[in-house]
Amino acid sequence: MNERPVQIAKREMQTLSATPGVWIGLGAVGLILGLAGPFGTEVLPVLPRLVYWVVVAAIGFFLGSLVATFVAESLRALRVGLWPAVVIAGAAAGVANLLALLAVNWFVFRLTLSEPGYLAALGINVIIISIIIAGAYVSIERTMTRGSTRASTRILDRLPIEKRGPLISLSVQDHYVEVATTKGTELVLLRLSDAMAEVGDTPGLQVHRSHWIATGAVKSARRDGARAILTMADGRDIPVSRTYLPAIKEAGLLPR
Repeated sequence: MNERPVQIAKREMQTLSATPGVWIGLGAVGLILGLAGPFGTEVLPVLPRLVYWVVVAAIGFFLGSLVATFVAESLRALRVGLWPAVVIAGAAAGVANLLALLAVNWFVFRLTLSEPGYLAALGINVIIISIIIAGAYVSIERTMTRGSTRASTRILDRLPIEKRGPLISLSVQDHYVEVATTKGTELVLLRLSDAMAEVGDTPGLQVHRSHWIATGAVKSARRDGARAILTMADGRDIPVSRTYLPAIKEAGLLPR
């Protein structure tokens, strides 16, 4: 099952915005830049300068991630290679961040495009930095995936590289199994029992004759008569049949 780029980008934003570590990292980056005062921002008093860089860091990260993910997924559907897609997506994120930064700088410094060399210098810096960040992010992500998750989870070897990530669920779709990870979904021609045998050391449970879930990816659980419903990290609801209720209670996903 292929998702549209806008759906993937939206889910990525939801995941990032709900991750405390992201906000801590952005705060740290903003404070460091605020204390250093680069790119002429030393003219601001310390407190406004700190606020400026925290805001710029947050806008740059979330807007850049949204645009880069959307563009990268659109290019992937067109069969564009990984690294050309990374460069194009990074550049697109840079353009979006440039427009946002122009607005912020007009509001804070009243800088306009009439300033000599202002747009060219700022644009080159922002776009190049965005491409470098996009490349570094993909390189780190691929290294971590190869070094940890893939080593123990054979089912991921059946997926396209860009969809290999922590497992969320396995679901039967006709003669296929839909493998859902934090990077998207993919249909694999496999029996559910065989797919479950390939999840490696990923903690999980079969909760229905057609569904297996990674317990760490369960966002919430609720009763539904004699059954239960699990809401997963990607927002999908997965039913739990009566047969498997004791198993999810034992796992602590529902009150005993």
